[in-house]
Amino acid sequence: MNTPSDEQLVAYLDDELDPDYRQRLDAAIAEDPLLNLRVQWLSRSSLPYKNAYDELAQQAPLDRLQARLDAIPSPETPGLSRRWFIGAAAATLVAAGVLADRLLLGWQAQQAHDWRGLVGDYMALYVPQTLDHLPTDEAAQRAQLRTVDARLGLNLSPSALKLPGAEFKRAQMLEYDGVPIAQIVYLDARHGPLALCVTRSNSGVQPLAHERRHEMNVVFWTEREHAWMLIGRDSHAALEEKANLLRSRLAA
Repeated sequence: MNTPSDEQLVAYLDDELDPDYRQRLDAAIAEDPLLNLRVQWLSRSSLPYKNAYDELAQQAPLDRLQARLDAIPSPETPGLSRRWFIGAAAATLVAAGVLADRLLLGWQAQQAHDWRGLVGDYMALYVPQTLDHLPTDEAAQRAQLRTVDARLGLNLSPSALKLPGAEFKRAQMLEYDGVPIAQIVYLDARHGPLALCVTRSNSGVQPLAHERRHEMNVVFWTEREHAWMLIGRDSHAALEEKANLLRSRLAA
């Protein structure tokens, strides 16, 4: 049978259906768990709410409430019934759910865009002199990466993060609005500061994509629970080659 509407299910609960259709609906409810749940949800409108609210009713301004109730059209008014009101409420819930989903998706997209923007703003302040004095011993790098691993649930090593022509200088944790962002910075012999950054993400696996920020090229992607970006003044092609190298090692 066709999927019944909320109005039909309320009529079923009110025993207002013809016997043949009710029998078919009984069988469908018994076989379809989702349909059964819909019926249970709609049946809550028949629960003994009055008893639950007796104490509050005794304290309510009854005269004002009665005046407002009297102004509401009665169920006998043509076109209006208990089913009409519940159907309208269900439609409102569906519309609200769609709107909430769209807002959530928009918020997630904006968040993904914003964290890269924050990194770009930060990297725009870097010059080679910002990094050239930093020590590069592996023990310090491992200690820094342990801090990153603990915050973001990763397992990074200096060997997996090596890049041709760029020297690993520092790994550090940044935070914005409670969102942790790890920054691993390099000093590229030809193009200056370069950074690999990562934060948590629920976007699943996403392929490499490109953008520009503050006259720097950006390659970004996601892997399961993390979003990554590589930003620097290399060409798009060179930066993508480095990103693919890192991605293959980090996924191993």
